[in-house]
Amino acid sequence: MSLVPRNLEALRQQVLLRFAALLEGQTHTRLATSNMGDLVQNVNSEIGENLQASIRQLESSSLSEAEKNGIGGRLQNEIARSCRLNASLSILLKNRDQQWHESSEHLKRIMLDFKDTVETLAGTLIEKDLFERQSHVLENIILSYEKVSQWKTFVQQILVDFHDIFPFNFFFIAFKENNSLLLYVYYLGDYSDEIKSQVRMNLTREMVGQLNLPQDAFMDIEEFQIPVSAGCETLGDIKMITVSVPEMDTLKLAGLLGIAFGSIKHLVPQEESVIRSILAVMVMVVGSSKALNRTMSELEYYSSHDPLTGLYNRHYFTDMLDYEIGRSERHNHEFIVLMLDLDDFKDVNDTYGHPCGDGVLKGVAETVRSAMRKGDLATRIGGDEFAIILTETGKEGGIAVAEKLRTQLRDTIFEDTNGAHFHITTSIGIVTYPQDAQNASDLMAVVDLGLYRAKAMGKDSIGQMEALEQEIQANRSNRINAEILRNSLKKDHITPFFQPIFDCRTGKIFAHETLARLCEPGEAAVSAGMFIETIEKYGLGRELDRVIIRKSLSLLKEKMALKQGVPRLFINLSAQEIQGRGVLGFAEQFCSDLDIPPRSLVFEILERDAIGDMTNMRKFLTELRKKGFSFALDDFGSGYNSFHYLRELQFDFVKMDGEFVRNILHSKIDYTLVRNLSRLCQDLGILVVAEYVESKEILQALQDMGVEYAQGYYLGAPMPEMQLGNP
Repeated sequence: MSLVPRNLEALRQQVLLRFAALLEGQTHTRLATSNMGDLVQNVNSEIGENLQASIRQLESSSLSEAEKNGIGGRLQNEIARSCRLNASLSILLKNRDQQWHESSEHLKRIMLDFKDTVETLAGTLIEKDLFERQSHVLENIILSYEKVSQWKTFVQQILVDFHDIFPFNFFFIAFKENNSLLLYVYYLGDYSDEIKSQVRMNLTREMVGQLNLPQDAFMDIEEFQIPVSAGCETLGDIKMITVSVPEMDTLKLAGLLGIAFGSIKHLVPQEESVIRSILAVMVMVVGSSKALNRTMSELEYYSSHDPLTGLYNRHYFTDMLDYEIGRSERHNHEFIVLMLDLDDFKDVNDTYGHPCGDGVLKGVAETVRSAMRKGDLATRIGGDEFAIILTETGKEGGIAVAEKLRTQLRDTIFEDTNGAHFHITTSIGIVTYPQDAQNASDLMAVVDLGLYRAKAMGKDSIGQMEALEQEIQANRSNRINAEILRNSLKKDHITPFFQPIFDCRTGKIFAHETLARLCEPGEAAVSAGMFIETIEKYGLGRELDRVIIRKSLSLLKEKMALKQGVPRLFINLSAQEIQGRGVLGFAEQFCSDLDIPPRSLVFEILERDAIGDMTNMRKFLTELRKKGFSFALDDFGSGYNSFHYLRELQFDFVKMDGEFVRNILHSKIDYTLVRNLSRLCQDLGILVVAEYVESKEILQALQDMGVEYAQGYYLGAPMPEMQLGNP
């Protein structure tokens, strides 16, 4: 059932006709009654006149007075009745006229009220089926990734349902984008080229005006044909209903969309209301789809491109490297991978600022891009590193391209915001597939090594790797060892072993050096010394140091509880701890918790690490002594300038480099070095510990030199327990 009768206009006319018939009948009745009243009054007047005449005749008659009086009285009574009749009839007719007038006014007012009511209904109510069809259109407007990405097709689907409600001729979408006009025109039905041209011309002129675009604005027009039962052979004035697309500042997107009628078509208010409501929804659909589609396009672009330079990124490079390996393997082609790293690029950022640094990266990208052939791939894989794949290229061709890039970049003049000019240089690694490596990981390992070699050659160079198997294997070994060590730390499989240090004068144990061992269940203990390169490369020293300090001090506390004395512990620290990573505070707190005197601990660091950072080393030694700890310099004598840092730094102990100690019986040079260095330390008040004591004869020679302390496998191997007693 409809909310209003289907043919509201017909009902209105029908009711108004009935009202008119009532008025007409009332008018006829009023006229008839008036005529009858006039007739009655006329007849009654004639009767009255006849009675007056009879009275006059009676007066001149020969009748007796009594008879005259009797007849005259009766005539006077009739005349009085006639007068009363006339008076009553006049009152009756007057009242009747007033009632008829009032009834007519009521009918007229009812007719006008009904007319207004019908017009109000016509202006505000819609039919139920119209409402249901509108709901059907809106229910089908459901956004999804597929619809957003194909929004133009999605609009066509909506328009088919829209057209079922109101058969319009054209639908259009206009966007103002970067001061140009993007116009999408949908033709609902089949139209001639002439009509399409006229519609196109009218719409572009209208849209340019409404969007405040210049008359010569660039225009991009797309047209779509939607097969529906509509169309016309001639075109009248185009009538449009439009709704604005709100401007989106971030996307610089604004526009209009609407429908157009190619001929004069009157729309009642409810029709225009429904059209505008659907258009308002389509504004959201089109605007959001356009914005989302652009955003997704940008996301898709930046998923494979570097946002700063516009080159492809690391992810895309990795995918294409795998693809190129497969393609070259199928077609028996060679290809080249170049790795470029800008020399001292940090200095550019520090000196001229990061905006200038970004400008340099963009300039490098342009140089790289200009050197590429069609089919080559240029990428920025991060920071100031660029990677290039030269397809179907051998080593000689790759070297030629690398040299060209190196020269062009070196000769390029860059300028900062203040007008200062500067240059940059580039180190380049090069690898050839399949000669140098046969898979992606090996190719990258080789080209990285080539890049490092170029840096080591003094930068601004091209590093070519020939015999790389050993270096690649070493890198793989470090990577594997890093995972082994991390796993052992995580599972708490790191255990301290203790090697005794003896007093050469008394023969008693003076201290123990704490050495880390990896003790996996069911497997032999592995020395952490095998992981030295891994520890340094992957920064695992900090966690390892703390595990050893915690466990070795806990064992020392047990010895103290058993009244077995408090021998000193020499504990190795990684070089990173010199940078102030808090290991001394950690050890201090642990000593305090276990009530262990700090003088029981001697921290030792390799000579090459200690002298590599003299500034931080001074701070470290100052803090160490402030907390009550002692310090030992390990591998003393292996450095190239020992006298300098002996003068600059103060050590409690030095541990003589074992390579000198083990040869003192067979090398006069080593014997002399150990003797003189030990005497030098004694003169400076530094205690000496000799390592690698592997025989009784070596121990005796050290005792003859006056060396205070010794350790080695002859005196005692590293063990899980602290040893007591003499060798």
